[in-house]
Amino acid sequence: MDEEYDVIVLGTGLKECILSGLLSVDGLKVLHMDRNDYYGGESTSLNLNQLWKRFRGDDKPSESLGSSRDYNVDMIPKFMMANGALVRVLIHTDVTKYLNFKAVDGSFVYNKGKVHKVPANDVEALKSPLMGLFEKRRARKFFLYVQDFEENDPKTHEGMDLTKVTAKELISKYGLDDNTVDFIGHALALHRDDTYLEDPALAFVKRMKLYAESLARFQGGSPYIYPLYGLGELPQAFARLSAVYGGTYMLSKPECKVEFDGSGKVIGVTSEGETAKCKKVVCDPSYLPDKVTKVGKVARAICIMSHPIPNTNDSHSVQVILPQKQLGRKSDMYLFCCSYSHNVAPKGKYIAFVLTEAETENPQVELKPGTDLLGPVDEIFFDTYDRYEPTNQSEADHCFISGSYDATTHFETTVQDVIAMYGNITGKVLDLTVDLSAASAAEE
Repeated sequence: MDEEYDVIVLGTGLKECILSGLLSVDGLKVLHMDRNDYYGGESTSLNLNQLWKRFRGDDKPSESLGSSRDYNVDMIPKFMMANGALVRVLIHTDVTKYLNFKAVDGSFVYNKGKVHKVPANDVEALKSPLMGLFEKRRARKFFLYVQDFEENDPKTHEGMDLTKVTAKELISKYGLDDNTVDFIGHALALHRDDTYLEDPALAFVKRMKLYAESLARFQGGSPYIYPLYGLGELPQAFARLSAVYGGTYMLSKPECKVEFDGSGKVIGVTSEGETAKCKKVVCDPSYLPDKVTKVGKVARAICIMSHPIPNTNDSHSVQVILPQKQLGRKSDMYLFCCSYSHNVAPKGKYIAFVLTEAETENPQVELKPGTDLLGPVDEIFFDTYDRYEPTNQSEADHCFISGSYDATTHFETTVQDVIAMYGNITGKVLDLTVDLSAASAAEE
């Protein structure tokens, strides 16, 4: 271990693994260590026995739930947008060859007490029970504007400069009511609260386009894809990639103490009495607790069920977004469901998550609007985890710390953090122009 590396990465969470892969592909010498004896850190994937050990101590799961090893329960479940930045990163690093994806069946939104399919284009807008007749026509016009919009072609801008016009102004031009704006902003553009309405509309329109283009990609019922056997496959795929480029992975490395010189700049990492020298350290918040601050808390319910989520067209994999306004909350709530069709549970079993940014100390009560939509559950576990953000100056100490995972059930926020960190670490902009057809997803 007494060698010098360009970068030492601590923790094998999703963000750290993606960064380790990107840096390895860039030709940097990377050492990747984790104090745990398993991959994934906070974003690990558990079998049934591990899930019980974590939440129920010495209790044993009921035999009626099936074999423990047929379960791959992702602790940070997130679907990938088919044309999104994460899929581009996976293609850019060629990790796609180690993974098999499958399209996700459904994308739904909660509105006025009911679960509805998210309409994503002009045709679906006309069919959606979310809107009345006149509103459908207005929404159709807006969807057509978004579909035709090309950033580099002013003819498609209808006289508006979306770097100056706010999302709210753009929406009011089409006369859409608050109810429509609610599902478009949260379930299509995937904004987590309503602050986007005051921002320039360009990002909002681009996010809607990404959703529509991803939906068209696999002709499935949603714009999302998910790896067979779950996200636990990702860290291992990146470890294999890293090895191809001469990177080194080490699990079960206790302590992993980051060492600094007199000026506070990182010089290496010590574990088991040996120090590996490095120029930079990349890690999750748990490795440098004095350089991060708590910014929030996520409440989650993890459920095992014997049926799909009701009112989702019997989808075997699905996301349901409950916008904040519908619940009188400050932040959205998310339902994630995956099943044996993605090989994350035995035949006939479904894994469902309900997640939200915690606004109280009682996850059971707070998550009730989400858990009420699930129907009968075989088992349910509640917990919360704290979210941390870095407070250090990375240009001074050369430590690059990822933020904790948020409550979203899609990857868009996570991968933005990774791309920003990549820029800070390397001083380069990550080029994600790739041939998207390199990633395919099985239909049924």
